[in-house]
Amino acid sequence: MHAVDDLLLTMNIEESRFKRMVPRAPWGIAFPSRHVARLLLVARGSCWLTGTGLAEPLHLRTNDCFLVRAGVTFELQDRPGRALVDCDDFESPTGCADSGDSTEILSSRFTFDAVAGDALFAMLPPLFRIDVNERVGRQLRATFDLIAQETAEGAPGSGFINARLSDVLFVQALRACSIGPAGSVGWLAALRDPLLAPAIDAMHGDLAHPWTIDELARVAGMSRSAFAASFRNRTGDTPLGYLTTWRLFRAKTLLRDTEMSLQEIAGQVGYRTGQALNRTFARREGRSAGAWRRDSRTNSRKTDVDTATSRP
Repeated sequence: MHAVDDLLLTMNIEESRFKRMVPRAPWGIAFPSRHVARLLLVARGSCWLTGTGLAEPLHLRTNDCFLVRAGVTFELQDRPGRALVDCDDFESPTGCADSGDSTEILSSRFTFDAVAGDALFAMLPPLFRIDVNERVGRQLRATFDLIAQETAEGAPGSGFINARLSDVLFVQALRACSIGPAGSVGWLAALRDPLLAPAIDAMHGDLAHPWTIDELARVAGMSRSAFAASFRNRTGDTPLGYLTTWRLFRAKTLLRDTEMSLQEIAGQVGYRTGQALNRTFARREGRSAGAWRRDSRTNSRKTDVDTATSRP
């Protein structure tokens, strides 16, 4: 199993929201730190990106696209130093669609359940720039255009279609990240390494297998020491530490979504006994697996109630 597929098959995108913004100079839009990932495309015109830890403002032009990790604050402006309006409060001025001094920005934001969010945001860089001239980037741009068209037409069922297209959009963005240029550190960077990627996919394909560093090194076609050093340099973690992280991620999804016993879950994720899984779980999470399951379901019921009572 490909590592990205492992995440996508078990994660829940709780909400995706699309917005088309056509600001006219002078303008500035703030994107505060919130528990949402964002994907933005400059469909027309140009602007400046500030924040996200950038030492200098970054000039964006037509077809520049970037994925921003949850919890990252940034701003878009026609020129640095403009007064800022919160992105949720921004409304495009009327009559500016064809104005030469306007910029068109397509934005999708995504929220995830806490289980998926922890795994996802740990693997993403604060900002990842996507080349829409590459094959995956062209597919992403086409999906953006479809969403924009559905939004503009407002035909029956457009909300449903846009929700599904937004999910596709996010998957395409992750795919672009996983095959993009090398140089960064993290899970996605390791997937771009032709030697490490087979070992990572092997782990995700069979988390229950009693993997050893020697066995993973053979899958990678490397010596034990070279594999261990390269893996840490690329991911910032040891091979077995990485494996533990994903075993616990899978355990959480099973605790959340099934009635399986702890012993049954342990067998699914590579532990001989429920007690062994529980010890690792408590060491990593600060509470037992049973307590985590109770808290997760309590929070899920509360969310369902809050959603129901907020409906008109």
